[in-house]
Amino acid sequence: MGLLEPRPCARLGFLEEHRGEIGPIKKACGPMKVSKSGFHEHLGRKKPNAQIERETLEGFAVEAFERHKGRYGCRRIDREPRKSAIAASGKRVLRIMRKLGLAGKGAARERRIQKKVEPGDSRLNLAERAFSASGRNGLRAGGIACMPASEGRLHLAAVIDAFSRKAVGWSMSGRITEKVARDAIGHPVQREGPPDDGGLVFHDDQGAQHASRSFQRRLGSHGTVRSASRPGTPPGNAVAESFSKTLKRELAEEGSYGTRDEAEQDVFKYIELYCNRARMHTTLGYMSPVEYEPQYA
Repeated sequence: MGLLEPRPCARLGFLEEHRGEIGPIKKACGPMKVSKSGFHEHLGRKKPNAQIERETLEGFAVEAFERHKGRYGCRRIDREPRKSAIAASGKRVLRIMRKLGLAGKGAARERRIQKKVEPGDSRLNLAERAFSASGRNGLRAGGIACMPASEGRLHLAAVIDAFSRKAVGWSMSGRITEKVARDAIGHPVQREGPPDDGGLVFHDDQGAQHASRSFQRRLGSHGTVRSASRPGTPPGNAVAESFSKTLKRELAEEGSYGTRDEAEQDVFKYIELYCNRARMHTTLGYMSPVEYEPQYA
């Protein structure tokens, strides 16, 4: 059985695409089995609406993907055209991204063995994995992430508001001590103010820095009640773990930093200018924390 010949429209499209590489069109039309007049007629035709729409959507996808430095997958890229009143299904955006070879940064999930709580542990889990709050400054979650640098690691202690997923406080240091955790919870007090009803809960994963006496005293001075999940169970502190995982995936893996100062400046810009103000969160209905707070506060 012989090979099927390409359709005339495909041959004309090939000639149009490579017209500057194959010499005179008159000579090229012969081997391609098309007429010169047919080729010029093809050039004068308008693009079908479906092709125009597809090319426009591809342009939006590439522009959004590059603007967010490859951090967005198809679900978030799907939301970008809608902001410009261009309707497109998620499956169509997924097909386009696969065709163009666009894949958001991701990481494989790891299974971990949960550690048992030691008998007599008096620390309570007030969140119980229900990380929802009716308003700002009701429930916050904290964790510590490490950013690599040639000079040495930069340790980032962050505090996330469970209501808006906003990073309300953070502190960075070259050493992972209880001081970096203390400074992180002091930042939101100055920036966000105390909760209206005084019932603020801070949740952590029983790390040594958060379990220190100095950290506990700092929580008490702010009128904050502590909640803790079992050690070795990332889902128990999902809000803070998700933030740390996203930060390291989208920022730390872009390239290594020469100094801690370079890493610190990049982390600050990522949190303050991008994560809080521009990055879509699926939990917030594809809004940024700054967009979400005024609408649902």
